[in-house]
Amino acid sequence: MAGPPPLPGKAAAAADPDAPEPSTVHRFPAILLQPPSQRRHNHSRSTKLLRSFRSAFRALPIIATPPGCHIPTSALSRVGSSGRRDCHVHGTRTTGTLFGHRKARITVAFQDNPRSVPLLLLQLAVPTARFMQDMGSSSLLRVALECEKKVAGEKSCVLDEPLWAAYINGRNVGYAAKRDPTELDLGVMQLLHAVSMGAGVLPGDMTDPVDGELTYMRAYFDRVTGSKDSETFYMLNPDGNDGPELSIFFVRI
Repeated sequence: MAGPPPLPGKAAAAADPDAPEPSTVHRFPAILLQPPSQRRHNHSRSTKLLRSFRSAFRALPIIATPPGCHIPTSALSRVGSSGRRDCHVHGTRTTGTLFGHRKARITVAFQDNPRSVPLLLLQLAVPTARFMQDMGSSSLLRVALECEKKVAGEKSCVLDEPLWAAYINGRNVGYAAKRDPTELDLGVMQLLHAVSMGAGVLPGDMTDPVDGELTYMRAYFDRVTGSKDSETFYMLNPDGNDGPELSIFFVRI
């Protein structure tokens, strides 16, 4: 009686002893990221009416400064005469991560906490190294992302828009696009799950031979909603130090 047939893998190995070894695969830590929180509140009818009434007064107008770049008035009111933001006004604390290969476009991710899946992930048409250089050379960096209203009485949130015109300190730098997280994005979030604040370079096996090292910067941000057409993320410096300040404004005009 003939013996059992050889295993396919062994037969292939014997047939082709010079076959190349499988390529290196990034191995990310087995950390299960949490889904973004879905905050649902059960308010009474009177409470909902009161909240709607108050929301009407929180919707502040938008002014142009500089020309071609719109920043919500509520954002300007948070900056004092010294140019520093008023730290007595707070929103919802969010984790923000800026990362990317040095020569590739920078990615910005916002999470409920360092262990959650990004609730917002977008890519700016600016090389990572250039953006980090701008942060190092400027004490106040303002990123304004603008989009147009498609129809009157738009009901969706400004963060639901897929594309924005991007300005950095009033300079047009192209566009910012919202996208779904890739395997690499989720891998970066997993590697940084224990990091609340900091900056550095991720392991060497994540370096791209063309685009260079994969760098990151992570900090807490205040998320402040002015209206359905304006939302702002303010980077929080630890212990109120004098490090660079970063503000990201989303505006629908």
